[in-house]
Amino acid sequence: MELIDSHCHLQFDAYHGHENEVLERANKAGIKKAITVGTTLADSRKGVTLAVRYDNVWASVGTHPHDAAGFLADSSSAKKLSKLADEARVVAIGETGLDYYRKLADKADQQAALRTQIEVALELDLPLIFHVRDAFDDFWPIFDSYKKIRGVVHSFSSHSGDLDQILTRGLYVGLNGIMTFTREQPQLEAARAVPLNRLLLETDAPFLTPAPYRGEPCEPKHVRTIAEFLSQLRGEQLAELAKATTANTKELFGI
Repeated sequence: MELIDSHCHLQFDAYHGHENEVLERANKAGIKKAITVGTTLADSRKGVTLAVRYDNVWASVGTHPHDAAGFLADSSSAKKLSKLADEARVVAIGETGLDYYRKLADKADQQAALRTQIEVALELDLPLIFHVRDAFDDFWPIFDSYKKIRGVVHSFSSHSGDLDQILTRGLYVGLNGIMTFTREQPQLEAARAVPLNRLLLETDAPFLTPAPYRGEPCEPKHVRTIAEFLSQLRGEQLAELAKATTANTKELFGI
């Protein structure tokens, strides 16, 4: 049985010097591939370097909405992102999007950075990894102003209404450890409702360690725990869930 971590941050300091061990533990748990996702241009470069070192790791490059101001401050950011995205092992743009929950960046800056990254992705024909938190009302008008966007809304933890909007636009949905510890029934109901052919598995490691391992560092190996939980929640065989989500990830990212 093969599983893929479609969204983690292996280039973060939490794993520095321990990447071999982390990937070995993932492999033993059945996680055969991982996509390490950038949150700034500098961080994305580290991700690309890491992906080149390991034949089972790919990279996504982009700037998180929290860092939108820094991205916009450099007039050459779009060019730098495009050049970085042309590197070997890069399979997507992101994570980009809108995050109004923590209010760490101006809304206008976030929206401008999102548009720039969408335009780079469309120019290069790459899928996007979207981070959207408490911001779908502003996200959809921006999204709908472009055509032929491919991608995933990662770390989905909203309700069925937002899920319907995602699916209507042909996007994938990334579920992670949040589902194992949330007490919000609308989140669990939405997780049950994601069509199997639209579902991706992720950890967002080093964040969001799933239950019952809360308090421990999150790693790609925890995709197995997330898959086991979701198979029970959704009433699906683990092997069926693994086969479908692995195929979905390969199709979206071309890995």
